[in-house]
Amino acid sequence: MGSRGGRRPTPAVSFDAPLPSIRRRFDGRWVAVDEGLLGRLREACSEVAVDDDACVEAGRDWWPLAIHWALAGEVPSRAAVVARPRNPAEVCAVLRLCDEARVPVTPVAGRSGVCGASIPAFGGVALDLCGMAGLLHVDNTSLVADVAPGTFGDLLEAELRSGHGLTLGHWPQSIALSTVGGWLACRSAGQYSTRYGKIEDMVVGLEVALADGRLVRTGGTGPRAASGPDLTQLFVGSEGTLGVVTRARLRVHPVPLFEARAAYGFGDFGAGLDACRRVLRRGATPAVLRLYDATESARAFGTEGRHVLVVLDEGDRGLVEVGMAVVDEECGEAGVLDEALVATWLEHRNDVSALEAVSRRGIVVDTAEVAARWAVLETMYTETLAALAAVDGTLVASAHESHAYTDGACLYFTFAGRGPEGSAPSWKDDYYRRAWDAITEVTLAHGGAISHHHGIGLNRARFMGRALGPAHGVLASVKAALDPNGILNPGKLGLASPFGPAPWP
Repeated sequence: MGSRGGRRPTPAVSFDAPLPSIRRRFDGRWVAVDEGLLGRLREACSEVAVDDDACVEAGRDWWPLAIHWALAGEVPSRAAVVARPRNPAEVCAVLRLCDEARVPVTPVAGRSGVCGASIPAFGGVALDLCGMAGLLHVDNTSLVADVAPGTFGDLLEAELRSGHGLTLGHWPQSIALSTVGGWLACRSAGQYSTRYGKIEDMVVGLEVALADGRLVRTGGTGPRAASGPDLTQLFVGSEGTLGVVTRARLRVHPVPLFEARAAYGFGDFGAGLDACRRVLRRGATPAVLRLYDATESARAFGTEGRHVLVVLDEGDRGLVEVGMAVVDEECGEAGVLDEALVATWLEHRNDVSALEAVSRRGIVVDTAEVAARWAVLETMYTETLAALAAVDGTLVASAHESHAYTDGACLYFTFAGRGPEGSAPSWKDDYYRRAWDAITEVTLAHGGAISHHHGIGLNRARFMGRALGPAHGVLASVKAALDPNGILNPGKLGLASPFGPAPWP
C-alpha cells in the first residue's frame, strides 16, 4: 500500500487532427506560465509538462458538447502547464507558487466528468493527481480505508476485494474512468447507492491542500463527532474550488456473500415510482432499485409498453431476503418479469461506446440527472419530457429513476437532437443550451436539485444563483476566505472569478 503512479485518463473521443493544430474554443482570457514560475514548479513537483499532448488533453473532459468541438478540431481550453505531483507536499508547493503568482490551478485526474468541471477554463496549471494513487491504509476492524485521490475506481475495488475482503460499494457508470478525488469533487453516486449511499455518505474524513499551500485535515477521528461543523462536507462537492483533496478516509464493508435479483413491469411510470416510494417507506433498501420508462425499457430490454423496474440486493442473506420480500409485496401485482433482465442491465450498465458514434452522426446527445421529492417526481417527469419535446430539433427524450431514498429520488433524463439539413455548426451549441434550459427550468419550478451526482462544472454554472438563492452568496464568502486570490478552478459553480466571466454558455 502507498502512493504510486496510476492509470492515465481515457479521452472521450480521439481528435481527427494533429494535436498542434487543435484550436482553443474559449476565446476569453488565457493565463500563461512564464519561465520563472515554470522553473520553480519544476523544482517543486516531480513532473511538469508543457508539450502539446499533455496541455491539449488536459483541456477537456467527457462533456458531451465538447465531443462535437473535438470532432471539429477544437478543445474547450488548454492548460499552459500540466503538473503531476507524487505526494501532498508537492501539491502544497504547486498551490503556494501559483497563489503567489496569481495563476489559476485546475485539479484534474480521470477527467471523466460530463459538465466541464475539470476544464482549465483560463489556462494556467492543470494539477494532475493521477500520480497519487492507491490504498494508503486499511482498518478492517473499524471498516475504514484511507485512499489517495488519483485512485481509479475499478482498481480501488479490485484491491479492496482481493487484499482485504472488503468493498466500497460505489459503482458509478464511470468506475473505470473516474477517481476517488473526482467522486468527492462532484458528490458522485454509484449504482448501488440505495444500499451504500452516495460518496458523501461514505467519506468520514479528508486531507485537503488549500490555495495558499496549507494542509488541513477534517473529520476521520471517530464516528459521528460533534466537534463543531462538519468541515469534511464543506469540501465534498466543491469541485476543487475550495481546496484540493490529497487523501480521503472512506467507509468500507465486508464483501457481500449473498445476492438476490428481481424485475417487474408497470403499466405507467407514475405507478412504478409510487411502488419504489412505498418500498423505501417501509425500510427496505435494495442496492439497486431502477425504474425505466417505456422508451428506455424498449431500448434496453426489448420490452413493449412496460416500464421496467430492475431490483438487486446484496449482503447478509437474512436481511436481503426480508428486503426483497417487501419489494415483491409492493411491486408483484404490477407484473413479475424474468429476472434475467437484471443480468442484461448488469452486462450493459457501464457501456458508453455509443456516445462517439452518435456524435459523429451530428446528433447532440446528453443526460441530465436531477432529483426531487416523491410528491413532485411524477409531475416533474411528465413536464420535463414535454419541455424537451418542445425544443426544436429534439429526436427523443426519455428517463429512468436511478437512485431512490425515503424522501425522493433521482430522475435521469436522456435527450438527443439534430439540426435541419445544412444547419450551421452553431446549431449544436444552441440546441444543447435550450435543452438544458428546458430541463432545469422544470426542476427549479418544482423545488428540485439541479444535479444529483454529475456536479455543476461549466455547464450548470449559470443556474447556481437561482438554485441556491442567498446561500450562493454564503458559498462565495467561503470561497473568498479560503481562496482570496481566486486561483482554484475558476469559472466553476457560478462563482465570480478574477480571470473573467465563465466561458460557457
